[in-house]
Amino acid sequence: MKHNIKKLFSLVLVTTVLMTSFLTQPLLTSAKTLDLNAESAILVDAETGKVLYAKNPDVALPPASMTKMMTEYLVWEAVENGEISWDTTTQISDYAYSISANNTFSGVGLKQQQDYTVQELYEAMAINSDNATTIALAELISGSEGEFVELMNQKGEEMGLTEFKFVNSTGLDNEDLGDNYPEGTDPNATNLLSARSSALLAYYLVNDYPEALEISKIPETEFDGQTIRNWNYMLPHEGANLSQFGYEGVDGLKTGFTTLAGYSFTGTAEVDGQRLISVVMKTDSETERFAETAKLLDYGYSQFERQELFPAGHQLEGEETIPVAKGKENAVNVSIKEAINIPIKADEAEMYSLEYHIDDEKLNENGELIAPIEQGEVIGTAELVYDGDTDYGYIFTDSANQVELVTNEALEKANWFMLTLGAIGDFFSNLFTTSVDWVKGLFS
Repeated sequence: MKHNIKKLFSLVLVTTVLMTSFLTQPLLTSAKTLDLNAESAILVDAETGKVLYAKNPDVALPPASMTKMMTEYLVWEAVENGEISWDTTTQISDYAYSISANNTFSGVGLKQQQDYTVQELYEAMAINSDNATTIALAELISGSEGEFVELMNQKGEEMGLTEFKFVNSTGLDNEDLGDNYPEGTDPNATNLLSARSSALLAYYLVNDYPEALEISKIPETEFDGQTIRNWNYMLPHEGANLSQFGYEGVDGLKTGFTTLAGYSFTGTAEVDGQRLISVVMKTDSETERFAETAKLLDYGYSQFERQELFPAGHQLEGEETIPVAKGKENAVNVSIKEAINIPIKADEAEMYSLEYHIDDEKLNENGELIAPIEQGEVIGTAELVYDGDTDYGYIFTDSANQVELVTNEALEKANWFMLTLGAIGDFFSNLFTTSVDWVKGLFS
């Protein structure tokens, strides 16, 4: 009897635990279930730029040290252009030294009259989010932080960032820099960046310079005889207090905190070959930014899968050909040049369709292409159209949801005899039509 009671009690206990576990799991069936504790957020597919989720993505907020992603990008670009190398050395200015010596900014303790390589300074910036090493790199590249800030804003324009403004290289508030605030900026200004712009900046960093992830994923390293750690607790750190935030595939990218900015994080992860970029801005705590990022990544990886919606060479039914004037044939076959392969929700493939947009400059007044036509000639675009409830679009401002529409064959221009016959035929056809209309007019 006692044995049966124990078995019954065990069964009830296991059932209760299972039900409790089930009920406490997040049911990420739609974007509406994402109750994010962040003022602004965005989730982006890093290959196509497709936005999978967005919450107030265009609100400009202080990004704090997420600013350093632009400094990182410009360092990689300077190395690529041969302006500096990873072995280039520099010494620390009075300005950078004053920031490093200030305990408020948690510096790595830079020394003056000592040579530091670009590699060393970059690692301290990218791994430990160090401010003074960031300033040292800005001064090395541009001569002064003020000139470097001009470069940052110029690059932001080139990237197509929206709702942004850089006033220093670090993400600190200018008032924290005292008299050293960059020339040409306001002493009370702070950097501004929207979640969309932060994600786009991260997109360019990880796609143009994927090697940056080899550094951003380092949990801790040695710098000038001391151990420095990464503030990204979603990396595989050692120690229970940090590893609780670990997330499979996370290898970057940049945390940020100031009193004004709150706690923010631009993260990126690659799982089963799919890389996502996430941004959360102005959360309430150091740990909350990682918890909210995990929600975003869970949503992206559980709800979306990459599918080839339309293969290369696909032809839109009923629009397989485009009429042609002055050709040996009166129409030419067309199709899309590249496959359309994007992450979508599993049950939404039928909600996507194509819409052709023929280049008006290639058409005559009758809406015909004009021979001769080359095989593979681009005659317009095919736009991917979504007929679902929520479409967040793409991270880019240009038409990322379009592919080129091309001709499948060459079409020669008809010879003069055939063109003459055609012109005569058109003349009599028009004459007949005019005559019929005249006769109808007599009896109307």
